[in-house]
Amino acid sequence: MRDSCVGVCRHQDKVEIITNERGYRTTSSFVAFTPTECLTGNLAYDQATTNPANTVYDVQRLIGRTFNDPEVQKLINRWPFKVIKGTYGLPKVVVEYKCKQKEYSAEEISSMLLVHLKNLAKSYIGTTVKDVVITVPLYFNDSQRQATKVAAHLAGLDVLQIIDKPVAAAIAYGLHMKTTDTNVLVFDLDIVTFNVSIITTDEKGKLTVKATGGDTHFGGVDLVDIMTDNFVKKFNRIHHMEMDITGNSKARYRLRVGIASAIEDLISNTETTISIDSFYNAIDFSTSITRDKFEYMSKSFFRKCIETLESFLRDAKINNTDVDGIVLIGEWTMIPKLQQLLREFFNVNELFKSIDAVEVVAHGAAIHAANLIREKSEKEKTLPTLSLPNIVPLSLGVDAHDGVFSVIIPRNTPIPAEKEQIYFTTYDNQTSIPFNVYQGERSRAKDNKWLGEFEVAVSPAPKGKSKAKVVFSVDADGTLNCWVKEFTTGLKNKIIIDNDKHKFSDEEIKKILKDAEKYKLEDREYIKIMRVRNVLEEYIYNVRRKMKTIGSTDKTRLHAEEIKKMETAIEAANEYIDGNQELVDVDEYKKVQNQLQKLCVSVIAQLV
Repeated sequence: MRDSCVGVCRHQDKVEIITNERGYRTTSSFVAFTPTECLTGNLAYDQATTNPANTVYDVQRLIGRTFNDPEVQKLINRWPFKVIKGTYGLPKVVVEYKCKQKEYSAEEISSMLLVHLKNLAKSYIGTTVKDVVITVPLYFNDSQRQATKVAAHLAGLDVLQIIDKPVAAAIAYGLHMKTTDTNVLVFDLDIVTFNVSIITTDEKGKLTVKATGGDTHFGGVDLVDIMTDNFVKKFNRIHHMEMDITGNSKARYRLRVGIASAIEDLISNTETTISIDSFYNAIDFSTSITRDKFEYMSKSFFRKCIETLESFLRDAKINNTDVDGIVLIGEWTMIPKLQQLLREFFNVNELFKSIDAVEVVAHGAAIHAANLIREKSEKEKTLPTLSLPNIVPLSLGVDAHDGVFSVIIPRNTPIPAEKEQIYFTTYDNQTSIPFNVYQGERSRAKDNKWLGEFEVAVSPAPKGKSKAKVVFSVDADGTLNCWVKEFTTGLKNKIIIDNDKHKFSDEEIKKILKDAEKYKLEDREYIKIMRVRNVLEEYIYNVRRKMKTIGSTDKTRLHAEEIKKMETAIEAANEYIDGNQELVDVDEYKKVQNQLQKLCVSVIAQLV
């Protein structure tokens, strides 16, 4: 999605679409970086052809995904800007900003766009905007939705709810107020994806997504691709040359922008012109195209749309006659030929298009936001005034053996409070367990504030056999008492962490919470990686123990070469872990374990 639309509902479901500084009802979802400033919206879009490597768009396609995601890998080849693998395998956009190379996450880029839209809304309404409803594609998974919330938080927005685009479109047409069973097909075609869904309403007005389908690798960009190929061939034919536009990102981008603009013109006009100065090798390119010619060139695209629709209905076991209405989303659905084909397919005279297809999602989101704010206000009026107790402002815990922050007393726990956790030894014949105490909200212990340390002696035993209980208690004054008891010997140790010495100011707490939200996705990836790393370490430990228990009789049944091969593989896996203290991808650890398992299982199986 390369344009954003914002709406506000202030008077009884009457929606106002917020215009930007140029009076446009949509704003380009572009962010650009220059030697002097960061540009957002239409200003960023305007200079994209002259600064393609530092102009970022389609960030929705990156958000909440890992760098190795096949979708990300596919898109990297299309974009003129650079995307690299960042911390914990998350993608980072690399740009030149103020003459320095900078790296930004998809959430950070998205937050820049949201700040721009937030400021537009403030200028339009006259007050600061905080509460919002954000719409996302139906196919967005939990990681993508969480990442969207992170971006909103970075922009200083409170997300009332994230809702799916087709649901928002249904709300825009008042389907949430229907009192009869209704099936509405939502036809959503944007620049990079094509989604079809059936939204049903019951007698209570409840909206339900009954079925969803489409093609997340097909959209308006494919139509632009078809026309780009045609016009490159035409250019080569006229000038008797073999231009390879794939290697010229600036020429390719300018042509694609010109084509997209021509398609938009042909929605309301029967003819338009594409004109690009100094297109290639200082040669200008100019051509006219009629709507009929455009429809002929694009017939394969339209055929794919209808075939995908047919497949969706067939899979959902829904007949054409079961559909009570068709709602259109996206500028590409405004193409007259596509609307004609839809009317013919469903044998209807008209489609739901009284609300602009580009604005319909924002329209519905604004109505839903108004309803949620109204409900929130009514609840607050009926709530009694409570005397709130003192609370633990930030989580308290210890560094687990793998560097993960193990929370013992969670944030917002009322004080006084006391909680405990059990911890086990992590290697054979361990004689003591050390504990470092931290306070904060990050998943990695060292990213939080260190408060102190203590340890307890334990009885030497195999890994995981000796254990200790750690107890944290916070008194009414906020003083933290930490003590630990070893189960076998009963040995104890204790430290007291003074509240005054380590107390955070309100501003420090706000910053820590903001950082925790900012790095939420990185922290989630860190936890995932540590889990698979720990599983690999545990597997190596268990295989080594198994090797030690294999008797001399068993060993004679195995070839010395096989035993050596297994020992070498175990050592290599262990060295891989030791040599990657900064962590690698989840997939890399899984790959090492799968290779080790494949070898060890085949060898040990001979003894069964």
